[in-house]
Amino acid sequence: MQVYYLEIVTPDVEAVCAALAQLHGMTFSGPESGLGNARTAAMANGGKIGVRAPMHEAEEPVVRPYWLVPDVAAAVQAVQAVGAEIAHPPLEIPGHGTFAIYIQGGIQHGLWQV
Repeated sequence: MQVYYLEIVTPDVEAVCAALAQLHGMTFSGPESGLGNARTAAMANGGKIGVRAPMHEAEEPVVRPYWLVPDVAAAVQAVQAVGAEIAHPPLEIPGHGTFAIYIQGGIQHGLWQV
């Protein structure tokens, strides 16, 4: 099991990026439009961390791991079969892969296929 993308949604993007850079020696990009204007940095496992502001008033701060899967559609079916709520169906982000978001036990998780 691998976290491919770790998404942090916060109203204070600059402070979170500064703290992570200081703690872990990360270098963050500028805003990436394809990832909701997230500022990203490489993780040691080959994945990315993305820090972005909420995209609308109803979006709450969250830390959401996106688990790397070989087939997002099959993974969505698997989590639905055990009672997960699909918060966002599979969607391709050109140049990044395909993601989906599900909620299980009140916790948000993402799925990512490259």
